[in-house]
Amino acid sequence: MRTTWTFHTAGEIVFGQDAVRRLGEIAGELGAERVLIITDQSLVDAGLVQRVTAPLLEAKVQVEVFAGGQPDPPVHAVNAAVLQARSFQPQVLLGLGGGSNMDLAKAAATLLAHGGKCQDYAGDQVVPGPVHPLILVPTTAGTGSEVTAASVLNDSDAGRKFGILSNYLRPRVALVDPLLMVSCPPSVTADSGIDALTHAVEAFTAIDNAAFPLPPGERTIYQGRHPLGDMLAEQAIALVGQHLRRAVQDGRDLAAREAMALAAMTAGMAFSNVGVALVHALEYALASVAHTAHGRGCGLFLPYVMRFNSLAQPQQTARIAALLGEDVTGLSDAQAAARAVAAVDQLKADIGIPARLSDVGITAGQLPELAKLAFSVKRILRVNPRQVTLAEVMSILESAL
Repeated sequence: MRTTWTFHTAGEIVFGQDAVRRLGEIAGELGAERVLIITDQSLVDAGLVQRVTAPLLEAKVQVEVFAGGQPDPPVHAVNAAVLQARSFQPQVLLGLGGGSNMDLAKAAATLLAHGGKCQDYAGDQVVPGPVHPLILVPTTAGTGSEVTAASVLNDSDAGRKFGILSNYLRPRVALVDPLLMVSCPPSVTADSGIDALTHAVEAFTAIDNAAFPLPPGERTIYQGRHPLGDMLAEQAIALVGQHLRRAVQDGRDLAAREAMALAAMTAGMAFSNVGVALVHALEYALASVAHTAHGRGCGLFLPYVMRFNSLAQPQQTARIAALLGEDVTGLSDAQAAARAVAAVDQLKADIGIPARLSDVGITAGQLPELAKLAFSVKRILRVNPRQVTLAEVMSILESAL
């Protein structure tokens, strides 16, 4: 018997070329006289911050910029952003950039509303109530953080990453303007795009909602596969299959940029309700050892996990082949599933995603540590459609070496 499922996303989505011009109007609707933009110096230098600032200033909104964003945002960057916000007292925080900057803005909004430190809110559904109003504006097409309920931070003192997961982190407004992504370099476009595909595939092949193994009394934003998640994930997979190569090859291909922006957003809407699984557990372990970019690590592991999971989800994996444009006429589910894995391998090769762990400097001696780290991430491993043992994690790592 299927259990009840829910769906959450941003309060409003504004999508399209030149959507950024509406920021003044949006700020007015939110009653914002002051907006703090949370971003990084590279986007200041690239002129993207000015493009966001201009419509706000035209609407007589006061603006300050915090440009201390970093990859894998450290806790101290959140604290610095909060310090500036408390001085400026903005009615709205605007997170501009890739997933790291948007995650930084989410964490800052949490501390502004509830005080304390970031670590106080680590885990699932710990944030006690609404956070400071947020507008999130992505400049890459990958994480989908503009619609998701997570903020992943780096606690350098403890030597670990941790996540804040709460539906309160979803922004009041997600503004997605593909024109802000045109200057994104090919390597970042590739890493981000394969991240979006991973989100969509993991949502589409997750354990079914009715079978999701949530312990009694535990709360989580993830709930397993459901029909709306499937619809969004299918759309995202098809868009990536048709447009990611083009976006990597020619960053000024606006049709490809717009399609990838939509793919990242719809994949974000899917996985942030359904869940991510074994690919992400493996990537978290890899990132702690090799410090690879998140999307690149996910892309590396994706076909290996698809092959493992296809035994539990043969029809879903077979469907992925068709969505990626493969001809599966007359093939059995198992054959079509193998075609899906091959298609992802080919896509990786075409856009420059590493094929093997050895390509990012991992040696056989490091595999036991990686396996142990990945196997410890229980909150997302339970989303995987096939229950995995430590020995099986080790086997997947060995096949990927």
